[in-house]
Amino acid sequence: MSKNKKIFLALFVIFMLIMLWIGYDISQRTTFPGSKGNLKERISTEVETEKK
Repeated sequence: MSKNKKIFLALFVIFMLIMLWIGYDISQRTTFPGSKGNLKERISTEVETEKK
């Protein structure tokens, strides 16, 4: 394998690891839209739970 191919492969692997890390980070900070349910009901339930 030539030197240029090794450099390209190393940069590609680093780039993919960064993209996977960003995707994982974003997925941990957000919720899947289908699992939210009704937003108003969820907020009022959370507020009532915190007051108790």
